[in-house]
Amino acid sequence: MTDTHTYCVKLADQALAASRELMSVPGSVRAQALRIVADLLDKNAPALEAANAKDLEAGRQAGLASSMLDRLKLDAKGIAKMAESVRQIAAQTDPVGQVIEGYVRPNGIQLQKIRVPIGVVLIIFESRPNVTSDAAALCIKSGNAVILRGGKEAVHSNKMIADIVSQGLREAGINPHAVQLVETTDRAAVGELLKMEGKIDLAIPRGGESLIRAVVEQARIPVIKHYTGNCHVYFHSEADHDMAVKIILNAKTQRTGVCNATETLLVDRKAADAGLLAKACQALADKGVELRGDEATCKLFPAARPATPQDWDTEYLDMILAVKVVEDIDQAIDHINRHGSRHTDAIVTRDLAASQRFIQRVDSANVFVNCSTRFSDGGEYGLGAEIGISTDKLHSRGPMGAADLTTYKWVAMGNGQVRS
Repeated sequence: MTDTHTYCVKLADQALAASRELMSVPGSVRAQALRIVADLLDKNAPALEAANAKDLEAGRQAGLASSMLDRLKLDAKGIAKMAESVRQIAAQTDPVGQVIEGYVRPNGIQLQKIRVPIGVVLIIFESRPNVTSDAAALCIKSGNAVILRGGKEAVHSNKMIADIVSQGLREAGINPHAVQLVETTDRAAVGELLKMEGKIDLAIPRGGESLIRAVVEQARIPVIKHYTGNCHVYFHSEADHDMAVKIILNAKTQRTGVCNATETLLVDRKAADAGLLAKACQALADKGVELRGDEATCKLFPAARPATPQDWDTEYLDMILAVKVVEDIDQAIDHINRHGSRHTDAIVTRDLAASQRFIQRVDSANVFVNCSTRFSDGGEYGLGAEIGISTDKLHSRGPMGAADLTTYKWVAMGNGQVRS
């Protein structure tokens, strides 16, 4: 424990020192560092695939689920996508130093509210090795130092990516301690880092609900949370039937093991009685989706299994979908606000008033009209990548890009004013 504590203190101290250096590093230099990192990812793609192959084989031997192996896998296409994501982040407008607002007071003092880095960010994540490069790039872009704690299942991949990032930072003249990977597998290290008040400013866990709750329970520093992605699609009475089926098929089956995949389908009774429920359920069943429905659903589509109360609250991350018939839009909104996870919820409708009511009353970080929940993603939002999708209301909500990794300071410019 003493060795782990000493190691974690050293990481935090190095990160804090690097974050203070980064405050004065121009945005052009930080962007150049990211371009170098992207080039190095491309150049080292074969070696990175080989490192990832070791992780995949170890994962298979350990009995990891197919959805976990899917998250873990890095092929040539995935590595190229990682590099392109870093380039996109590099090309974005530098958020550091942006004036959020400014005005002159009656006494002549000029006030400005300016974006500044948060400082030191701790990111704890599972499975996906691309988080290493995405998180590093977003933190460098926003002027933050970052400590990365990946899962043991991606140890070889994460180590190589972190080494590539360090090389890129050194070549650009930036302190490589701005991005550090926790290399010990001792679980106590996470608890130690989460207690580093005054050294680490923010923790962002990315992974399953159990990981996030464990982080929250141990932390003495602020945590941005995203417990689950219990996402919904609601077919309004005025939904276009073909559009509705297309959207739910994509939202459920395009990729099941991700947080923005839909887990519950709500169908307005009028639309259900008009045949939309049966049409959608058959299309889903043809794709291999197991359907768990309420009583009304099972009557209209007898192949569905009866749903249990737990189904409405479950993030399956699998080819399973809960289906419920609701009387109207208000009952749909009530169900979402009661059972959802404030992640992403969508309505399919041709009625503008209904879409506006849904937007106003659904209490989620992402509310969609006539499109798949799978678009709830930093890359799809034009952020290049995301540090995570926050379902909190403070400090940020939804996909978090570089600007969401800043806070602000007030700057007052006077010419001798004193307060009476």
